[in-house]
Amino acid sequence: MVDYYENNNANVHRGVHSLSLEATEMYEKSREHVTKFINANDSSEIIFTRGATEAINLTAYAWGLNNLKENDEVLIFLMEHHSNIIPWEITAKLCGFKIKYVNVTSDGILDIKDFENKISSKTKIVCLSHVSNVTGVANDIKSLSKTTHDHGAVLLVDGAQSVPHMPIDVQNLDVDFLAFSGHKMLGPTGIGVLYTKKTLQQKMNPYQGGGEMIKDVTFNSEKQLCNISWNEPPWKFEAGTPNISGIIGLSAAINYLEQIGMNNILAHEQDLTKYAIEKMKSLTKISIYGPTDSSKCGIIPFNINGLSSHEVALLCDSYGITIRSGYHCAQPLHQIFQIPSSARASFYLYNTHEEIDYFLNVLKEVQTL
Repeated sequence: MVDYYENNNANVHRGVHSLSLEATEMYEKSREHVTKFINANDSSEIIFTRGATEAINLTAYAWGLNNLKENDEVLIFLMEHHSNIIPWEITAKLCGFKIKYVNVTSDGILDIKDFENKISSKTKIVCLSHVSNVTGVANDIKSLSKTTHDHGAVLLVDGAQSVPHMPIDVQNLDVDFLAFSGHKMLGPTGIGVLYTKKTLQQKMNPYQGGGEMIKDVTFNSEKQLCNISWNEPPWKFEAGTPNISGIIGLSAAINYLEQIGMNNILAHEQDLTKYAIEKMKSLTKISIYGPTDSSKCGIIPFNINGLSSHEVALLCDSYGITIRSGYHCAQPLHQIFQIPSSARASFYLYNTHEEIDYFLNVLKEVQTL
């Protein structure tokens, strides 16, 4: 990113001078890199956004407003991050479609029977997370995709917690939309991706207007009309000056992850999670939420009896341990767990058994307060 600012700093797709051409080449090479990383069919299926949140909003507005109407139905699972709930609630008020919420069991697992009962010919899109940001539960996307497509609907997957942690093949999973963020995968903040199947892009209107997303803007002075033709995807959905350095930084982060190997990262996280859960189970005042098997990605939500999640986080912070606290932008799931909030420990490729041992020793001391 520093190299770009020092040596190639120019806007992309806007000039014929050397700096602009160099910046554009770096920008589009990053798109090609993302394409290969998730095994998309074509680089035009990769739309750069500010993060997973904007990617989901883009889907709700660019696809939703153009394809959903009164009496249509959208299915959303109750384990979702608010980013995969609120955009649909807003657009439902604009279009008149109906949202149906699919239940989650008391231990944080998708209620597949409820899903199968609620999906129908009226269902147009199913929205769910690949991995829960609260529990780390990984959903069977390939199976859910088949059921979704068998009913003529499309599938939007929030991959913010899966793309950084495991191999992703969008063609094998057969997802229609996939959203993820750069900052969760060792990249910079303020950059994300929306993968969209090419076949769906012609059914999507631009999400934002401005430079780059148009082909022509002409004015008819007699009729006082402005005629606009859109650019081709993905640029049709990338209005204005993009986060060029962030996109270049995302590509560098992906390169780093690929050198380690996504299968190695997943195995390491699952090993750490299993190790931590087994240790935490021995602590008498700690409650762990969601499944406690080894299939989870590196997330453990918990509480300590007699302390709020924020108190636990502050006490851990005083020992140099960073954990999250609150409802993690997933209040409906906390309602299912019948708790107001939770503390959340999470692991990534850089964490170690020694750090977990230190964390557990701190929890032992904290639970005595």
